[in-house]
Amino acid sequence: MVRFPDKDRGRLALHPDLEAEQAYIDFAYECLEAARRRAASLESMVEVGRGGTEQARFERDVIWETIVHRLRDLELGDASLVFGRIDRADNGSGAGETFYIGRLAVADERQEPVVVDWRAPVAEPFYRATGRVPMGLARRRHFATKGRKLLGIEDELFGEALSANGNGDGAGSRDAARGSVELTGRSALLTALETARTGRLADIVATIQGEQDEIIRSELPGVLVVQGGPGTGKTVVALHRAAYLLYTYRFPLEGQGVLVVGPNRLFLGYIELVLPSLGEAGVELVVLPDLLTDPVSVAGNDPAATGRIKGDLRMAKVLERAVRDRRRPLREDLRVGLGAETLRLTVAQSQAIIADARRRARTHNGGRRFVEQAVFDALARSSRRDDLSAADVRERLRHTVELRAALDWMWPVLTPAQLLHDLFGSKALLRSASSGVLSDAERAALYRPRAESVDAVVFSNDDVPLLDEARAILGPKPRRRKGATDDDEVRTYGHIVVDEAQDLSPMQLRMLARRSLNGSMTVVGDIAQATGAWAHADWDEIVALLPDKKPARRAELTIGYRIPGPNMELAARVLRVAAPELAPPRSVRQAGAEPRFVRVASDAGLGRIAVDVAVAELEAVGTGNVGVIVPSSMVDMANAAFERAGIPFGAATRNGLDERITIVPIGLAKGLELDATVVLEPSRIVEEEPQGLRSLYVALTRSTKRLALVHARPLPAFLS
Repeated sequence: MVRFPDKDRGRLALHPDLEAEQAYIDFAYECLEAARRRAASLESMVEVGRGGTEQARFERDVIWETIVHRLRDLELGDASLVFGRIDRADNGSGAGETFYIGRLAVADERQEPVVVDWRAPVAEPFYRATGRVPMGLARRRHFATKGRKLLGIEDELFGEALSANGNGDGAGSRDAARGSVELTGRSALLTALETARTGRLADIVATIQGEQDEIIRSELPGVLVVQGGPGTGKTVVALHRAAYLLYTYRFPLEGQGVLVVGPNRLFLGYIELVLPSLGEAGVELVVLPDLLTDPVSVAGNDPAATGRIKGDLRMAKVLERAVRDRRRPLREDLRVGLGAETLRLTVAQSQAIIADARRRARTHNGGRRFVEQAVFDALARSSRRDDLSAADVRERLRHTVELRAALDWMWPVLTPAQLLHDLFGSKALLRSASSGVLSDAERAALYRPRAESVDAVVFSNDDVPLLDEARAILGPKPRRRKGATDDDEVRTYGHIVVDEAQDLSPMQLRMLARRSLNGSMTVVGDIAQATGAWAHADWDEIVALLPDKKPARRAELTIGYRIPGPNMELAARVLRVAAPELAPPRSVRQAGAEPRFVRVASDAGLGRIAVDVAVAELEAVGTGNVGVIVPSSMVDMANAAFERAGIPFGAATRNGLDERITIVPIGLAKGLELDATVVLEPSRIVEEEPQGLRSLYVALTRSTKRLALVHARPLPAFLS
């Protein structure tokens, strides 16, 4: 455990202003309660019964929604309201201004500010001021709180205030002592980092550091790419950025929507409380399958080789040609009886109709109405009757089996699921659509026998961007009722946050770009942790596939907050082999327990020893949690070992991180943080994963305190 210097402990516990600041915090909570009472009192003023004009009912609903939204904003739960203050330097007219910084803005009964929202421009120096660039501050004060109770105070002095203090104890001296690593609120930060994990990612609003704040407050337009190594806080920074953008650009973002895309549902469950804790509950958190407009079943992944083919941009051309192949002229003339005569559509006419529809239709399914109208026109013209119109033919023949079959042959209405099911289930269709685009081996990897019904098909996660691409080509099904509207239009968003973007395939990135309303995105990840079938070598490959309405901006998080120095040093050995061109983050927490290496005599005893080590690590972290990170092939063995031992545990795929001991397959470990981790058989992780060395790097960088490696096989040489 990191021990604070005596001066840090004294400053936190024995500050002479503790009582006065507690009184101010109590006053801030009283003002918050008064604001909540005022908002709640408006409920009785809103007529909720029936009656009144439509305009009156609409206005009533708007007012009601506003009240509910305001009450939700004012609900903090256990989160602290105030976490610090800033004192501006004297500008020559006496004492400078003082602002208390908190989770949301609070005013007194005269509407004078009591607490400033952390996202307001005036709060920026609280996060960004340094000894070299004080941003007009004389003092920055951090509060250590638990709910409403103030536990301690930490002061940082700047400029003349620092000189007047006379003891060199301020932002400037501490920045110099730590070289280029400049921290704000060091004691409060370290206290937060040492707090036991809960299985949910917590906000960092009270301890945001300068390089993090610069990214959070970056301008809205364009694509912002954030590279950040393990422990640098890239995920939580991206979420705080979403909250900041909604505050700063409330109009238009509240109407346009903000989307956060994560790599898997375990990750979404892990981050789901951050934005609500910041007062922003309206942001959508999704994985890619959630963005599909057509209902399909999705589970699992294809083999790595097949998944890589499906993620290739060439598949866009394959799908386009697959749709083109379904637009076919008749093989023989169509003859349909109508009364005493026979109407006729020739093969040549059908060919001309298809060519014309191809030119006119924006989407495939949208072209069906052009084809139908042209067919009815041609049939009407073939009649000997002068008074027979196309509308008459449609009315009398549209349900005729022969006519429906002809239309479905010439221009079928398709869903994305039907298109992929037909394409991947037919070697002939695959060959036609991919000739000159894919190799024979690649076509063979895509082929899978057809199911009895498309409704019975379970698509893989690798199919998701192909289903979306197919939807873009096909469009929605034609509307049959006059005045009906599409309920499956692709939703676009004013800003999109993408986490773990380094593993997204070109087709997945294309799917996300399609949902960007104006090209505004925040894309975060770590190239060193690229472990999927489409592990990118650099950010240039990713940026090239994203909206380019403005030049992309780059930012990097270089300071590691979460990972103790000894753990980071071990992980750095892996990084030097896995990605020698990349540098590990600089760890703030140099102290910490050394990683443990536990050798097991044979595979037979591996599970039992892993249980013993996990229990010992749990005792060592007290109220914290432990993750047992295992190769995918050893999940069942690990589950069975804990069951035999009678030790309570959770499975990441079922329970998230709700249990104190959780078995985490290596494929789900990315982005998580735990108090202690037990990594099982590092050599098997390296052997089995597509990017084995980088997967091991991920496994070794999940812990905030303790790390143990349990193995029967010899360790990789660079870990020995």
